[in-house]
Amino acid sequence: MKLNITWKIFIGMILGILMGYLLNVYLIFDPNALESWSKYLNILSTIFLRLIKMIIGPLVFSILAVGIAKLGDFKTVGRIGAKTLGYFYFATILSLLTGLVAVNVLRPGKIMDIALPVSGAKTDIEAKKMTLENFITHLFPQSFFEALAHNEILQIVIFSVFFGIATAAIGDHGKVIIKGLDAVAEVMFKIVGYVMGFAPYAVFGSVAAVIAQKGLGILSGYLYLIICFFATLAFFILVILPIICFFVKVPYWKLMSYVKDALFLSFSTASSEASMPLQIEKLKEFGISERIVSFVLPLGYSFNLDGSMMYMTFATGFIAQAYGIELSIGQQITMLLTLLITSKGIAGVPRASLVVIAGTMSLFDLPSQGLILLLAVDWLLDMGRSATSVAGNAVATAIVAKWEGELKEIKQ
Repeated sequence: MKLNITWKIFIGMILGILMGYLLNVYLIFDPNALESWSKYLNILSTIFLRLIKMIIGPLVFSILAVGIAKLGDFKTVGRIGAKTLGYFYFATILSLLTGLVAVNVLRPGKIMDIALPVSGAKTDIEAKKMTLENFITHLFPQSFFEALAHNEILQIVIFSVFFGIATAAIGDHGKVIIKGLDAVAEVMFKIVGYVMGFAPYAVFGSVAAVIAQKGLGILSGYLYLIICFFATLAFFILVILPIICFFVKVPYWKLMSYVKDALFLSFSTASSEASMPLQIEKLKEFGISERIVSFVLPLGYSFNLDGSMMYMTFATGFIAQAYGIELSIGQQITMLLTLLITSKGIAGVPRASLVVIAGTMSLFDLPSQGLILLLAVDWLLDMGRSATSVAGNAVATAIVAKWEGELKEIKQ
């Protein structure tokens, strides 16, 4: 029997857990050897993620520019863009609110007995406040090639929109370019197939490296926090997203059956970006037009990270509870509104969620060293929030396609 990609990734993850556990047990008294093994194993994951980043820029540009060129209308692009951003902000408010309600109801910071970090302890995470001016100027690329080199998805999208509309505007001359970009997109998807074959090895290396360094024992002390956060993510995926789809008449469970491989890949690599090329293919198979997929999905990776949004309110509330600091309703609403603005465009920032949380904490005079409480299990929580963001973007793309009448009859 030939195994599909999901089973291969699952097997890679199980073997990675076993390998990491054995290394942790037998090399625990030899930190240098343990660190060396972890670095070597992590090379597999690093190679895979670099290959994915190699693909994403040319893939997004080619399929989006072609889609816009075939559309060829600023008015239509503006209409689709307004609907897309409108849904993104609606979903962001829901996810931020879900995290805030969950942390207030479950109160992990109050219930758990965790030793607080010493005052003045360094986190190595710089608080970053995203101003409206910085955000707007960051949207527009100084150079298309610079945007490609740094995988600035939003900037690539902006250039692709202008390029696509300009290509349509030159009429018959533009058809040659469209045909060429169509071919480029086909080549990119062929490369995606090759790269995906390496995914199980990347998952094995990534999981083994983390378990080898952290050990499974660290999970017991944070068990309640882990259960609370994953229960919050599960509620969003199993209740909130299906309700949204029900009202828009999008078959949610059928959609999830198409993107399950992308979900599992993001979960096991703790990277929503890793599954983007695969998700593009699966959403097209689901029946969503290429122009909607190529326009909405790349934007979603900067504007619609539902899992990360939940984590920001949940984690900030958890740290406040751990330090015995009660945030008033007014302060919590202020935090929600602040994150609604400052969280946008964070996809290219390393450890973006923690960076934004650090900036939010400074607004409410929460001790900066409180972030250390999260660092021990952030890798595991990141797996859950990455998968949730992938599910949220699949729903966003399907809903915009439904509104535009570009969701085809689902193949049974």
